[in-house]
Parts: sequence; structure tokens; C-alpha cells
Amino acid sequence: MIGNFKTITCSLDNNIMLITINRPEVMNALNGEVFNELGAAFSGMKDDKRIKVVVLTGAGEKSFAAGSDITQMVDFSADEARRFAGGTVFKAQQAIANFPRPVIAAVNGYCFGGGCEIVMCCDIRVASEKAKFSQPEINVGIIPGGGGTQRLQRLIGIGLTKEMVYTGQIIDGTRAYEVGLVNHCVPHEMVLAKAMEIAQIISNKSGIILEQAKSAINIGADIELEMGLRAEIEYFADCFASTDQKEGMQAFIEKRKAQFKF
Repeated sequence: MIGNFKTITCSLDNNIMLITINRPEVMNALNGEVFNELGAAFSGMKDDKRIKVVVLTGAGEKSFAAGSDITQMVDFSADEARRFAGGTVFKAQQAIANFPRPVIAAVNGYCFGGGCEIVMCCDIRVASEKAKFSQPEINVGIIPGGGGTQRLQRLIGIGLTKEMVYTGQIIDGTRAYEVGLVNHCVPHEMVLAKAMEIAQIISNKSGIILEQAKSAINIGADIELEMGLRAEIEYFADCFASTDQKEGMQAFIEKRKAQFKF
């Protein structure tokens, strides 16, 4: 179930849930409350069969999320930093990454540090040409603690990851697209519309089969190829236990649009 939140907003329309990080007065900076609410929202939605796709964005025209809130972390001890990164942040990120159906990030502006790490938890990333990406932690005397050294290299490779982490450099939406950090780079005014366009296409598919596809892809990312192929066979076979498989194939034979139950 979706609750009432202070730092994010949630809106469901036609099987698409739009979640907006809503702290525009501080460029949607991520503090403990935002992470807790994101984690609660995604955990609360996972069994909601009305939702086939989630689109995640930031409020306003300038920022998706301009990093974690430094004012909250400045006086952390090492143990407090470990609890924050390993508890609050990790739980929220895993709730997003492990959400059973597709999650699309619509990156409408600054996407620094923790914001970039949140985006990397999503399945598909759409960026504005005005978007700015960075892992700038080196500039304040720390390293990324939410996937900036791990998820990033899985997306853009180890060499570019080292360059971004070591220098704290900023790349724009076009460069992010060139190196594979995002799937699409579009004019600024089209970023949410493009994310919604993709979400609409996905929302017409079977929810249970989307879950099988996401699980197969995700498990294959962390195991060797033969094991991944064998896992894929099992997920493929499981599809045939679904009424949506029967409907999908019968609709194809009958040359009509499939009417999936979920």
C-alpha cells in the first residue's frame, strides 16, 4: 500500500506509477527521510497488481536529485556513516532495484552523487539534454557509498568509472548517453514525456511476464553465462504456467490484441 509522504509524491494512472522526489527548494537533495520514504513506497507497491511500471523523477525544472544532503552527514562518525549507507540508503536502493516490474528514471536536471546512484538502480534511464551527472564525493573528502564505484562500472566500464570517481567531473546528458549511462537523451521539455511513452508501451504487456523478464536479466548480470542461460530457461518455462502466455499466443494466432489479466 502507498502511504502519505512528506518528501515524495505518488500518482497512479493507467498502470503507471509516477513518483517524484519533492524537495525543489534544496534541488531535491536526498536526506534520510527521502531515502526512507522511497524505500517505503517501493516496498509498499511491489504486490500492487495495478502497477506495471514506475517512473521516477524530480520536482522542478533543474534537478532530479543534487546528491545526498551534506548538512546531514557532515558530523557523522565512521559508524554512523556505515549505518546510514548500509541501512537507510541501501534499503531504499534495493527496494528500487528489486522492484519486480520495470522502473524508469526521468532525469530532468542535476543528478549528482546519491541522485546518480538512485538512477542507476532503475531499469531504464531517460535524460534531458540539460541533465548533469557526477559522482562528486571526492571533492568533499569521501568516496561514493551507494553504488557509485560498483553499479557505475557495470554500466559504463571500469576506466570511465575511475575517471568520474577520481575527478568528480560532470558529464551532460549527451555524454551520459554516449557512454551508456542512460538509454535516451532528449530535449529538456520532452524528458518526462519520453519516459511516459516508454512506460505506456510497457504497461500494455503482461505484468507477470515482465516480472519474469526482469528477474532473468537481473540474475544473469551477476553470474557466468552458462548459469545465466540455464536460469533463463527456467524463467522461460515458468511463463507457460501463466494464463497470460496462453492469451498472448492465442491472440497472436487470431491476429488480435492480447488481453492480459495482469
